[in-house]
Amino acid sequence: MLEVKNLSKSYNSGNRQLTVLENVNFKLNTGDSFSIVGSSGSGKTTLLGLCAGLDRPSTGSVILNNIALDNLSEDERAAIRNEHVGFIFQNFQLIPTLTALENVMIPLELRGAQNARKQSLELLDRVGLADRHHHYPLQLSGGEQQRVSLARAFSNQPKILFADEPTGNLDEETSATVEQLIFDLNRELGTTLIMVTHDLDLAAKTQHTIRLKGGRVIETSLDS
Repeated sequence: MLEVKNLSKSYNSGNRQLTVLENVNFKLNTGDSFSIVGSSGSGKTTLLGLCAGLDRPSTGSVILNNIALDNLSEDERAAIRNEHVGFIFQNFQLIPTLTALENVMIPLELRGAQNARKQSLELLDRVGLADRHHHYPLQLSGGEQQRVSLARAFSNQPKILFADEPTGNLDEETSATVEQLIFDLNRELGTTLIMVTHDLDLAAKTQHTIRLKGGRVIETSLDS
C-alpha cells in the first residue's frame, strides 16, 4: 500500500541547508496500522506529509497504492489524495462556515457522488453525531469536531488514513472515544492507518511503530 525509498527532506536556511528527514525506508501492507513517534522536531509530521503527497521530498520516492508520487503535478497528487486518502488533524481543520454535514460531504461532492448527503448522514450517525449534523464547528466541542473530522476522513472510503496527533487536543475520556472510532472504522473498511502521535500508549495499539530522532529512523518494526 505504501513504499518509501531513501526519503529525505531538506530546506535552505540562510547560508546553510537544514535536513529535517534523512534516508527513511519502509514498506506498509494493506490494512497495516503503524505509528510515527519521536520528540518535537524529530521529523514526524514532515514524514507524514511526504507519505501523503502533501509535499515533495528532496530525494527519494513515495509509492502510494502502486502509484509513484515523485513526478506528479500538484493537481495530480491532489486527485490521488481525493481518491485514495483520508486525513485527520490535531486541529480538526473543519471549514467554519459549513455545517458538520456539509464538511463531511466535501470529499464525496468532489468525487461527484450522487448520494453524498445520505452517505454523510450515515457516517455522522456512525460517530454519534447524527443529531448535530446542522451545527457549525464553533457550536461543537473539540471532541465532536474531531468526530466530524473522522467522518469526513472516511467519507471517500480511503485506502489509507493519515492521522496527525488525532487526540492531541482532547481530554482523556474524549481521546478514548476517538481512538476507538478510528480503530473500529479502520478495521471495518480495511483501511491502512499511519498515525503521528506523542502518546506512546496510543502508539502501542498499532501493529508497528517507527521512532524518529533528528530526522532519522532509530527504531522500526517495519520492513525496509
